[in-house]
Amino acid sequence: MLSGPDVAVDPSRVGFLPRRKVFLPFPWEERYFFPILRKKDHVDHQIQMPQSEQTVNFYDETRTVMAATKRKNATKFASTEVDIDSTLSFAHIPRQFTVPENTKNNISQPDSENKMEKSHSLAGDHQNIALLTFLYILQGIPLGLAGSIPYLLQSRNVSYRDQAMFSFVYWPFSIKLLWAPIVDSLYLPQFGRRKSWLVPIQYMIGLFMFMLSQQVTDLLGEGEGGDGTANITALTVIFFMLNFLAATQDIAVDGWALTMLNRRNVGWASTCNTVGQTAGYFLGNIVFLALESPDFCNTYLRSVPGKQGIVTLSGFLYFWGIVFLITTTLVMIMKSENNRGRVNGSEVEKVDEKEHGIINTYLLLWKVVKLPAVVSLIGILLTVKIGFAAADSVTGLKLIEAGIPKEKLALIGIPIVPIQILLPLFISKYTTGPRPMDVFLRAIPYRLFMGLVFALVVWWTRYTVLADGTYPVYLYLAIIFVYALHQITLYTMFVTMMGFYAKISDPTIGGTYMTLLNTISNLGGNWPSTVALWFVDSLTWKTCTEADGLCNTIHDADSSCVAAGGKCMVTIDGYYVESIACIIIGMIWLIFMSSRVRRLHDRPQSDWTCTL
Repeated sequence: MLSGPDVAVDPSRVGFLPRRKVFLPFPWEERYFFPILRKKDHVDHQIQMPQSEQTVNFYDETRTVMAATKRKNATKFASTEVDIDSTLSFAHIPRQFTVPENTKNNISQPDSENKMEKSHSLAGDHQNIALLTFLYILQGIPLGLAGSIPYLLQSRNVSYRDQAMFSFVYWPFSIKLLWAPIVDSLYLPQFGRRKSWLVPIQYMIGLFMFMLSQQVTDLLGEGEGGDGTANITALTVIFFMLNFLAATQDIAVDGWALTMLNRRNVGWASTCNTVGQTAGYFLGNIVFLALESPDFCNTYLRSVPGKQGIVTLSGFLYFWGIVFLITTTLVMIMKSENNRGRVNGSEVEKVDEKEHGIINTYLLLWKVVKLPAVVSLIGILLTVKIGFAAADSVTGLKLIEAGIPKEKLALIGIPIVPIQILLPLFISKYTTGPRPMDVFLRAIPYRLFMGLVFALVVWWTRYTVLADGTYPVYLYLAIIFVYALHQITLYTMFVTMMGFYAKISDPTIGGTYMTLLNTISNLGGNWPSTVALWFVDSLTWKTCTEADGLCNTIHDADSSCVAAGGKCMVTIDGYYVESIACIIIGMIWLIFMSSRVRRLHDRPQSDWTCTL
């Protein structure tokens, strides 16, 4: 599972929201259990306002409408200027503005018949949709590869402390909001606002993958003269940089999607994102792990067994590096950014977007973070997932350690995909209402219990191995069933949290507000998982057999026991210690923090409003 930004939550009623649609990276903690793609943090919602004003979701095309209206009704706008400065200019965050009542009627609308016909038409956008989907596929490749590395490392018996260090490579997608204003504000007008970042970033990703293909075998300790020891520090730095580039490319593509498509089809941007990243992650993770496995290839794809899989990590990186370089060149030459918009079916020039500047953008974010209500919510988001850390981040690796082939564990993720798609549809009926966090709290004990179930499954796995070293089908079915139950608790918490975000977000900066809270929530999942991986080895007890000596709980090879010819046998597995400790911490958190969570509902909307 990659652990693991996004999840598509279909439209559901949340509080005063008539319609809500969320596309977010699914939780980090899934990363080590099943390699399923995490969607990213795209937010698209509409908020009902009093009759005197109407809140309109807008992308770049909307500025054209406002500019045309201002020229037509200059006198009316003199006293009721739209405050575009009240929103951030993040290209990848949907913007909102309020149209005064005396102005909105002046924006002519096509008749209902034409509107209905255009709303279902993709004329002129087929190639754009194909291009966006392909760009998101490219984005999913590095994510999938990063998700496959822990499996490769675990099969090479690296320590869990090494896995903890490598887990930092997933952080860029959780904190990309920190540099998103820079990507949005700095660009070359003659080259294009989005292409100024997209083209060089994708060239860098291609070159990065091409050069990494020449070194990755040595970094994994498998090169000539290698001792089989992976260079975890180098791998972490390299894949962190690769994911940083992918996250930056994500910002640019998200922004370009809003201007590349006609206004009536802009909703397809989320579909391209979902389909593209899912396909890219599937190729970079599940397909790669299957084709890299000699056992899988010899069993299903070869007539004559071989010592290696059909593909290697080096060859896979080389191929996709070339793909990045070629396709980026084609995009740079053949695709220009659209400088024209549409108003009532007629093309008009877009006006230049008003810039807020990098400093003002960060100041606005800081104002939101300093709100006392937000400070209280941040404390909750950064601590609530401590109780799930061991189950969510270590379980998958422990199953591989128990002997389940990494490629089969990856393939188990395939039947989970429809479950992840359908669950939000079902759960949303029970998670809407004026107090969504009450449902959030009720799901926590069940999710904590699933941590105990995961530990029992890992313990049971060692006793199901067959005489030929394989595992029975019923074990895999049991894993799928248990993980599906886990997903119910996870998605219940996820959907209710999104509903609460929507309820409290300041409408004037709704997209920014939501993205900020999602970033903090992702961090709240990242750090406990990293800590959990870090301490697994330290909490493991080993005993020296067949010799006198001490065992090093992190690296057996460094033990005096091994040096004396003995073996280090695990007497107490740190995973089980952590599982129990996390459950206890989670229950303590629930006892002392539940009242604080419930009080969030009692705060007036003004406590969540940022004064600009």
